[in-house]
Formats: sequence, C-alpha cells, structure tokens
Amino acid sequence: MQSARHLKLTVPLVALSLAAAACGGGGAPTSAPSVADATADNRTVQNGGTLTVALNADPDALDPSTATTLVGREVFVNMCEKLYDIDATSTLLPQLAAAMPQLSGDGKEVTIKLRTGLKFNDGTVLDAAAVKKSLDRHRSWEKSARQADLAAVTDVTTVGEDTVKLTLSRPATPLTAQLADRAGMIMSPKALDSEGDAFGANPVCVGPFKFSGRTSGSEIVLERAPDYYDAAKVKLDKLVYKIIVDPNVRAANLRSGDVQVGDQLATTTVAGVQSDPDLKVVSGGGLGYFGINVNIGNVAGSTEKYGSVDTALGKSPELREAFELALDRDAINKTVYNGLYESDCFPLPADSPYRAASLQCAPHDVAKAKQLVQASGVPAPIPVTLTTPNDATNQRLAQVIQQMTKEVGFDVKVETAEFVATLEQGGAGKYDTLLTGWSGRVDPDGNLTNIITTGGSNNYPGMSDPDIDEPIKQAAAATDTAERAELYAKAIQKAADLRGFIYLYHNKYYLGMHKNVAGVQYYKDGLPRFTTAGFTTK
Repeated sequence: MQSARHLKLTVPLVALSLAAAACGGGGAPTSAPSVADATADNRTVQNGGTLTVALNADPDALDPSTATTLVGREVFVNMCEKLYDIDATSTLLPQLAAAMPQLSGDGKEVTIKLRTGLKFNDGTVLDAAAVKKSLDRHRSWEKSARQADLAAVTDVTTVGEDTVKLTLSRPATPLTAQLADRAGMIMSPKALDSEGDAFGANPVCVGPFKFSGRTSGSEIVLERAPDYYDAAKVKLDKLVYKIIVDPNVRAANLRSGDVQVGDQLATTTVAGVQSDPDLKVVSGGGLGYFGINVNIGNVAGSTEKYGSVDTALGKSPELREAFELALDRDAINKTVYNGLYESDCFPLPADSPYRAASLQCAPHDVAKAKQLVQASGVPAPIPVTLTTPNDATNQRLAQVIQQMTKEVGFDVKVETAEFVATLEQGGAGKYDTLLTGWSGRVDPDGNLTNIITTGGSNNYPGMSDPDIDEPIKQAAAATDTAERAELYAKAIQKAADLRGFIYLYHNKYYLGMHKNVAGVQYYKDGLPRFTTAGFTTK
C-alpha cells in the first residue's frame, strides 16, 4: 500500500437535489435513456486517413498476458485478435478459430480448429504451435494475469498445424468466453522470443492495425496492418489514441476537432456533446457494474485466509442491510449520472439470459434502516470510512452516499486516493468500505468467480461461503443456460444477503464521435472496434 499517495478528506455535506430524483431504488432495475446504436451506422467510408481517439486513461503494458485495464482492452481490440469474439448481440463467435470449440463427452477435452493462411503483423504464420506458445504463456508465466482465466487448463497440445487440444482438470463452460478476451489473444512467437518480458513495449499480434509507437502518458499509435487477413475491410491508415484524462477537456477536444472520437464520456458531458450539430453520441457497455465493497473478512489480503474485521459494518449483517436500505439507487443515478446508467442491486445485467427472475431488489426503505440501526445496540452515529478514487465523479458519488446514510444513523467519512492505490487497498484489505467497479464479461462466471468466491484475487470484501462457492463451481461445469441461471441465482442471493458488495448500477459507456465518422462497432463490452471505421465520403 502506497500510503504516501493516500489523502484523507472529510467531505462536507452538499445540498443535492435528491428530492427531485425518483424515490424508488427497489424492484426492477431502471434503464438508461436511449442513445444511438453505433452498429446501425453503415454509411460508406473512404479509404485512408488518421482517426484520433481520446482515451480517458493511460493503459498499462500492452501485453495480453499481464494487462489488467479496460482502456488497454480498447487498444487491444484493434490490434490483437482472439480465438473468439462477440457480436452486437453478445453472442460468442470464432475469430482466429475456424469454428466453435468441440467438447469431449466428459467436457475435459476442448478441440479448437484454427483458421488457415493467417499471418501475424510481422509476417509470421499463425499456426497451432503459435497458439500453444501464447496459451502456455498466459496460463503458466509467473507474471501473467491470465492464470485464473485458464486455471482449468492443464495441458495444451498441437494436432497438426491447424488444431490445438486443451486438456482440462474439470469441465469449464466459461472457457470459450475467456478465450474471447485477453486469455485468447495470440501473440507472434517470433516477437515473444525476441522481446521476452518486454513484449508489451512492442507487441505483435494478428489484427487490422499494428503497433507503431507509444509515448507514455500521451499517445499510442497504430498503423494499418498489410498482412491482415481481411485487409480490404480496413479503411483507415492510422489510429492515434490520445490520453486525455479530464472528461471536460476530452469533450472540448472533441468539439474542437482535435480528436474525432472520445471514449467513456462523462455523463455530465453527454448532453453537451449531443447538442453539437457536428457530433453524435453512441452507447455501449452494460455488462459491468459499480458499487461499494464492505470489508467483512479480508484481514491479510484477498487471496489469504479470511478473519474477523473489527468495524461496525464488518461485524454486523444487520447494519450492512441498514446501510444498503438507506441508499436510493434511482436518486443516485439521476443525481450523479444524469440518469444515464442502469440502477441495479445484482452483478448480472437485467437482460442477461443467466439472470433468474427470482432475483429482486429490496426497496429503498429509510424507516426500516433506522429500525435496524436502533436494534443493533451500536450508538449512533455509527462511524464508517468510505474510500473512493479521487476523480470528481466518484467523490460526488461518495458525498451522496454520505448524505443518504447520515439520515439513518451512519457517520461516513470519505477518504480519497488515486485509482490504482484504491485497488491496492482493496486487495490488501486495508479499508472499511470502498468504491470500485468491474467492466463485465459476457459469461456470468467472469462477473462472479474471481470476485465473490473464496480466495478470489478481486474478492476485496473477503466473502467466503459454500453457498456462494459451490453453485458457481457447479454452474461453470453445466452447459444448460436455465440450469446455470438457477445455480447463479442461489450464489448471487447468498452474496446479496451477506452484503460484502453492495451493487449500485450497471455503467453504460458513451462514445462521442464526429458525424463524418462511420463504420464503428460498439458492443456491450464497451470496446470501440475500428476495423471497418473511416470518414464518410459525403
């Protein structure tokens, strides 16, 4: 924990227009207002040109094995293709693979046929040996962040030049979805041999664009890849990612034309961008979530043995219930995010086929919250420390939480830290309550296993219960959607009762673009795809 970067801030109450917001917060999740769908824009684009894209943060190393950031995935999606991908309906489909995987009868052997004739962006041929080399690096390199993704894989073998076989320790239905993310990105074996651990400084994959250069904290440049197998679809000569952290500056650069695309527009800037006659806004995302971690057992690190936490919320499920009941999710959405997110109390989005109808949010209930606080015997006001990233939006959210919970008897003190520092605190268990989010995955296992099961690296609350762990484990081995949904419902409901994580909303992503930009694909994973993008001919 880098305590030198940690600043304590007791945020004063602010006069917020909560009364004007909806007074709900229970029942079905509320939906964000409609914004244009990027996939509906199929105008003809011209050949050539440079598209400049503003990112809201500087990605970590561009190494698929070690990368952990959402903005890194935004860059990868245009230069590092995977064995599988998703389409506009979030359906998994082959990308570098030639077909969906074939499973053995016991589900412990997965055979993947590869497309033939493909080349990496350094001209090296993609074959089974190259795929094995990347998968082995992902799953066994000590620095790899993909080990958990491929934990079920015990061996990768080649079958001729165009087939790989994965041997599993257990059936793993979510594996295909893992291979549609960084764990399925295949790297040039030539580049791996020459760059070694420094691969992320000069990455080479299969993709419509190839890495050209990077200035840390400033920009990342990709160029059209001449060896790409579908090169005729690619129109742009170059992609330039500009790092512009401040959301107002990002929107201003979009209006001025210094950038043609702005990612993850702050909800406070969406209306202004929409009002500009030369600009438009499209929406994506929705698979992820944001909320409040409550430390209930993380005393020595999320992957270490859990214990007893000596805080009011950590010791009392009833006080955690009171804390949640005090929160009006709809009012939070309208007050902090202009109603542009989707209020919810569970980790799976409302339209997920894996979300059982039995999962229902408890209504916002100040009276019941007060009763629970009074019955606890803990003298009010009950102290709670809330740690938040130090950006303006999260601090605003923290203020709203502070005000809402004060009404029922909590005294929330807000502490701010840099984003990375808050994650370090979460992993180490050095917090009381903590604001964090998750960008989301197509398969529900990616929103659950490593986050709410015992020993998961992202299980910051230290939740540990067999009624959570076992259903999730069983669901990962099941193939029937309805059966998996039923199992996930059991685990999710138990986690909801424990309240180690209090979900607030599913965050939508908003992409601002000049109206002369077309051909962008923007799906529920929130990753802008520029393979077919370009500038319109008119």
